[in-house]
Amino acid sequence: MTGSVTWQQLRDLKTSELTQAGDKWHEVSGRSASDRAQVDRAMSAKLRETQESDSAEAALGRLRRLSRNFQYMQTECGLVRTALNGLAGDLAEPQRQLKQALEDAASLNFTVHDDGSVRYPAAKVDDLTGAKQEAPGGSSQGSTRLPLEPPSLGSPGQQSLYPGHPGFTPVNPNAAKAQDVADRIARAVRSAREIDARYAKTLNGLRAEKGLDVTAATLKDVFRDTADVRSTAGMHLAEGVPEDKSPAERKKWWDGLTDEQRQEYLKVAPDLIGGLDGIPAVARDEANRNYLPVLIDEVARQGGDDAKTKLDALRVIQGNLNEPSHPPMFLLGIGDEGNGRAIVSYGNPDASRNVSAYVPGLGTKLNDDFAKETMKRAQDTAIGARKVDPSTASIIWLGYDAPQSADVMTKGDAQRGAPAYNEFMAGLSATNANEDPHVTAIGHSYGSLTVGTAAKESGGIPGVDDVILLGSPGVDAQRATELGVGKDHVFVGAADNDPVTHLPTKGESALAAGPAWVLGGPEAVRRSNDLFDVGNDDLHFGKDPASEAFGAQRFQVDDGPRMVRDIGLFDAHSQYFTPEKDRVSALNIAKIVGGRPEAIVREEHR
Repeated sequence: MTGSVTWQQLRDLKTSELTQAGDKWHEVSGRSASDRAQVDRAMSAKLRETQESDSAEAALGRLRRLSRNFQYMQTECGLVRTALNGLAGDLAEPQRQLKQALEDAASLNFTVHDDGSVRYPAAKVDDLTGAKQEAPGGSSQGSTRLPLEPPSLGSPGQQSLYPGHPGFTPVNPNAAKAQDVADRIARAVRSAREIDARYAKTLNGLRAEKGLDVTAATLKDVFRDTADVRSTAGMHLAEGVPEDKSPAERKKWWDGLTDEQRQEYLKVAPDLIGGLDGIPAVARDEANRNYLPVLIDEVARQGGDDAKTKLDALRVIQGNLNEPSHPPMFLLGIGDEGNGRAIVSYGNPDASRNVSAYVPGLGTKLNDDFAKETMKRAQDTAIGARKVDPSTASIIWLGYDAPQSADVMTKGDAQRGAPAYNEFMAGLSATNANEDPHVTAIGHSYGSLTVGTAAKESGGIPGVDDVILLGSPGVDAQRATELGVGKDHVFVGAADNDPVTHLPTKGESALAAGPAWVLGGPEAVRRSNDLFDVGNDDLHFGKDPASEAFGAQRFQVDDGPRMVRDIGLFDAHSQYFTPEKDRVSALNIAKIVGGRPEAIVREEHR
C-alpha cells in the first residue's frame, strides 16, 4: 500500500499477505539467532579454550563482529515482523468498516464511484397534497467528519417543483442513506491512510545501509528502533493483553500464544507483560530486563530529587542483574509509579516447591537503601531456606506504596496494597509447576498489616499455607484465626526492644506514649500503655500478634539493641532477616519458608 490509499486498495487488501511476509522476516530473525549462538557458544568459546596467540585474538575480534551482525539482524528482522503484523491488525478494522459500507450500498442499489462518491437513484415521494411525485437521484461525496446538520428540506430562495406549495422541494430518502455510506467510506479510507503512513515511516526507519558495520553504537540504535515500533504497533499489541482477566486466564492466554507472538511482547512491548500476574516468571524476568534500560532512560529525563532517588535504585538493581547471583535473581516487576515498584525473586518461583513473598513496611520505597539492603533480606531468606529444602524461592514484593512516615500510620496504604498482593499471589499459584507448592506470606512492619488485610479479603491470600508476621504494629485482627490459615500456621517474630511491636493504640495517650519512646524505650511505653490497655496486648492496628490472646505461634528472636541507651535506635526492628545480626530469627524464618515449621525455636507469648 502507499500513502494515497484508495477504497479499492483497502477493499482488496489481503492482510494475510502482510502476516505471511512477517513470517518470512521471522525466519530470518530465527536463523540469525541460531547463527549467533553457533558463533558464540561453539566457534568463539572453542577458540578461547584452545588457542592463545595474536592471530587467535584477531580471529576472536572478527567473530565478535560477526556475532554483533547476527544480533542486529535478529532484532531488526524481528521488529520488521512485528511492524507488519501490527499493520495487518490495525488495517483490519477500517477494512471491515469499508466492506460493511459497500455491502449496504449494494443492498440499496447505490453505485460507488472510483472517487468514493455514491450515486443514488430517483424515488417516488408524496407531495403536500399526498400525490406521488418523483424526487430526482443524485450523488453524495463523502466527508471524514460527521454531518453537523440534517438534510435540508429546501432553501428559501429555491424554486418550488410543486406550484401552489412554495418552498417545498421533494427530498429523496436515498440522499441521506447515500451520504451516510459515502461518509463511512471516506472515514475508513482516511483511517487506513493514517495507519499506512505511520507504519511506512517506522518501516523505513528500520532500513539499514549497505555494507553496514554493526558497532556497539549501532546496537544502541536498536533501542530507538524498538521504541518506534512499540509506538506504532503498541495499540495492536496492547489490544491482545487480557489485563482485565484473572491471573489463571492470563496464564492460559500466554500459553496459547505462538513462540513468535511471545517474542513480540518480550522484545517490543515488555512493559505490557513484565508486571502482569499470571505470566510465567522466566518470561516476566526477560520482559523486565528488556524494559529496565528503557525505564532508566525515561526516569533520567524526568529530573528532580524523586527521579534521582529512583534512578539510583534502578541502576543498582540493573548492576545486580548483570552479576552472578545466588540464588539466581528473577525481576518480576519494575516501575516508577508512586514511590516506585520492584518485585524480585531469588530462585525461580515457578519451579520451586517452597515460595515466600515478603512485603516490606514503613518507609520502604524504591531508593538506594531498598536496592542495597531491603532486597538482601529476601536473598538471605532464600539462602537459609534452601538449606532446609533446595527447592525454594524467596520474593520481595514492593508492589504498593508503603507509608513514608509514622505520622501517617493509617490503614489506607494497606487497604490499597492488599488486592494487588493477592493478585500477585494468585499469579504464583497459576504459574507454579508443582502440584501443591508450599507458599508463605511474610509481612514486616507495616507490611504485616498489608498481609493481614490481604488475608482477611474474601477467599484469603491465594495459595498461602503459612503467614509470618515480623516487627508488627498489628494486623487489623483480634485473633490469628482471622487470617484464614489456622492459628497453627501464623508465626510471629517480635523483638522485645523493637518499638514498633509496642506501638500504642489510637485511643491511648499520645502525651504518655511520646515521651516514653524517647526517654525510656519500649519498657516505659509498656508501662504507659498499661494505664489504658488492661492486659497490655493491644497495638496500633489491633491485638498484639505476639500476645497470648492473639493465639499465633511465636518464635524466638534476638531482643536486639535497646533504643537510645545503646544507640540502637530502630536496629531491633530491622534485623529479623539478617543472620549476621539475628541468627536465631533468620533460622526460624528459613525453617518455616523451607517447609519445616515444626523445627522452629518457640518463645512464650507476651
